[in-house]
Amino acid sequence: MITQNIVKNAMLEDLRPSGDITTQLIKNNNKIKAKIISNENCIIGGLNFAKEAFKYSDKKIIFKTKTKDGKKIKKGKLVATIYGNPKAILKSERVALNFLSLISGVATLTRKFVDRIKGKSCKICCTRKTAPNLRLIQKYGVRLGGGINHRFNLSDEILIKDNHISVDGNIKNLVKRAVKNKKGKKITVEIDNLNQLKKILGLKFNRVLFDNMNRKNIKKGIRLVKDKYETEASGGVSLKNVRKIAASGVRRISVGQITHSAPSINFNLEI
Repeated sequence: MITQNIVKNAMLEDLRPSGDITTQLIKNNNKIKAKIISNENCIIGGLNFAKEAFKYSDKKIIFKTKTKDGKKIKKGKLVATIYGNPKAILKSERVALNFLSLISGVATLTRKFVDRIKGKSCKICCTRKTAPNLRLIQKYGVRLGGGINHRFNLSDEILIKDNHISVDGNIKNLVKRAVKNKKGKKITVEIDNLNQLKKILGLKFNRVLFDNMNRKNIKKGIRLVKDKYETEASGGVSLKNVRKIAASGVRRISVGQITHSAPSINFNLEI
């Protein structure tokens, strides 16, 4: 149902207020076969969203996949076939390809980060740096690429960041209030220096997030933590430095880039 609602909104964005005024000119109603081809090597993602886009225009359309979400696919390979009413296929073409492009792009970039830290006891996770109203599908792409999801929204967990600390003025008291009011939620505390960490050691929270700290200080922080808290690093993470950050010993590395800057994958629909 969630997938259908997302697809419906995307289709309405394309069809309002007067429908596909170009496709309406076509007189041929004979059923046709179309193919979706990948123009790049990628991790495929969004097949069900693409299917729902075509089904939105005509429930009788037959959509057959030639691969599965999360699988590697090579440039030039067949992704899916579509059989049915030509007008329905043309109306849904762009929305279907957009979903594939976006989700596959996120999955592909995520997999590159995951592959870079192979062998390390560390996971790649995303952030809330997602496009408005597209968080669910971008985070789905992250999972397809082998990453894990950070909180979906502000209610999922307590995450005390630098601006919270700046506004409150006392990191220790702020963490204490979080512990008192956590109501079963996990607590993550973001720090940007070791003095902040020393002030909160011993308090009952769950995770320390080392933000924009160099590897030397991250290692010092991990030694101070002594497995009392889960550890995470963020800030300035790239494909060039992610393995070195993982080697510091953190358990998670959060990467905004995998959602906010993932290049879209190019797909074609051929008739």
